[in-house]
Amino acid sequence: MNADTVVLDIDGVLLDVADSYRRAIIESVTRLHGETIGREDVQLFKNAGGFNNDWELTYAAALYVLLSRQTELSIAEFTDAIHEAGGGLEAAKAVVEAELADPSVVFDQWNPDELRDVFQALYLGSDLFVELEGREPPFDASGYIHDEPVILQQETLDFLADYNVGVVTGRPAAEADIALERAGVELDGDHRFTMDDWDHGKPHPKALVTVAERLGSEQIIFVGDTLDDVKTALNAEAADDSRVYYGVGVLSGGLTGDDGRQKFSEIGASAVIEDVNELPQLLDR
Repeated sequence: MNADTVVLDIDGVLLDVADSYRRAIIESVTRLHGETIGREDVQLFKNAGGFNNDWELTYAAALYVLLSRQTELSIAEFTDAIHEAGGGLEAAKAVVEAELADPSVVFDQWNPDELRDVFQALYLGSDLFVELEGREPPFDASGYIHDEPVILQQETLDFLADYNVGVVTGRPAAEADIALERAGVELDGDHRFTMDDWDHGKPHPKALVTVAERLGSEQIIFVGDTLDDVKTALNAEAADDSRVYYGVGVLSGGLTGDDGRQKFSEIGASAVIEDVNELPQLLDR
């Protein structure tokens, strides 16, 4: 696998977000609805596709909790139906509408704006909420953003100095800045794409192709922890015939072990590695 460029996702690749973003998803739904999904259920939504944005995953999880009070639909059946409907929040809403004769019993209790505020308060904490949101939080919190261990090792960062390096992430720009600083990754602004830079989200190829164009790349490896990350590389390969794109899955996010390796392989990952620190071995081959 030859490459001149390595593009990285942040969550689950550079930082472990199991006790930050994923915890905020679960606890936001609990705070508003008294019930929530399990930690392992978050991955079911990720596997369904279209949930690069964790706010939207939170909204969809809340929809399931409210729907489960009206039907016997399991969360696996719900997320499978989302996948069949094309993935993402709009598909989740369509599943609710298909399941209920009167979906207003769910939608009248569903408040994405309130869920987002709770999520941000839990994730950012009070001080950062004021700084980044420009207003007071709905409650005081210390912030799960401080509970994100760095996965990327200095030796790997040193190895990547010989490559063009970019970032494509679903994080808002300000939160991406915090994460990259913590991981020790310094990038020019045009070497990255965040939630603030595009409307589509992964697995749409626009961000990855644009970063490759800006870096003057010929062969690009995109490293991510979700199926949508690998699909982004596959979609870029289909959309851009002037370059070669490889999707590399890491098992340091929600997909783990043999099951995660199999899921990545089944959708066409060029390689699957335990974490980003195996990149030097992969590229040296």
